[in-house]
Amino acid sequence: MSYGSSDIGSGSGTATRTFEFGRTHVVRPKGMHQATIVWLHGLGDKGSSWSQLLETLPLPNIKWICPTAPTRPVKIFGGFPCTAWFDVGDFSEEDPDDLEGLDASAAYVANLLSTEPADGKYANGNPYRVNLNAIVSLSGWLPCSRILRNRVEGSHGAARRAASLPIFLCHGLDDDVIAYEHGKRSAQTLSSAGFQNLTFRTYDGLGHYTIPEETDEVCNWLTANLGLQGS
Repeated sequence: MSYGSSDIGSGSGTATRTFEFGRTHVVRPKGMHQATIVWLHGLGDKGSSWSQLLETLPLPNIKWICPTAPTRPVKIFGGFPCTAWFDVGDFSEEDPDDLEGLDASAAYVANLLSTEPADGKYANGNPYRVNLNAIVSLSGWLPCSRILRNRVEGSHGAARRAASLPIFLCHGLDDDVIAYEHGKRSAQTLSSAGFQNLTFRTYDGLGHYTIPEETDEVCNWLTANLGLQGS
């Protein structure tokens, strides 16, 4: 499926690129469907890699949607093409943000959720057509950090949502791809921008991968914050 940056209203207004997204893998709930989560892979990965792991988690009431990012030239790899949700030049606040790529990916994710049950948990009619109930990030960092505070402070509704939105960030101290300091700084930026319900979890000896301790904590956190019941 193709998406350009003009597909949502928060971008630059005119699409100059079209993005071809890859295959989406879906892990259907084994029990009663209580929540849907879109799980985004990292640079160079694909949706199928994570769908295999997510299928093994003890969360029978979650439907997992695992899309695959477009293949595009990525600056941090010297322009070599790989799957990426947006272009990346550096994992830092100084790197210019690829707002066009971010907008197109956000629109694509919103479209994936647009067919989910509109019961207040999944959709509410906003421009992005989805109401996020929780956010989890493993070994990641925050793009657009320089403009986030102004966007939140400039909207009473955004500030109210930021204050209550549950966020769970995990990062290994030995991450040799996205340094721990980038993850820690991202958590601090979110907190200072008004995201009050945020947990930043540090793992000693963990590199740029996941371990059972981390996935167990993610499962427990999702169960508590999404109000999941037994299967």
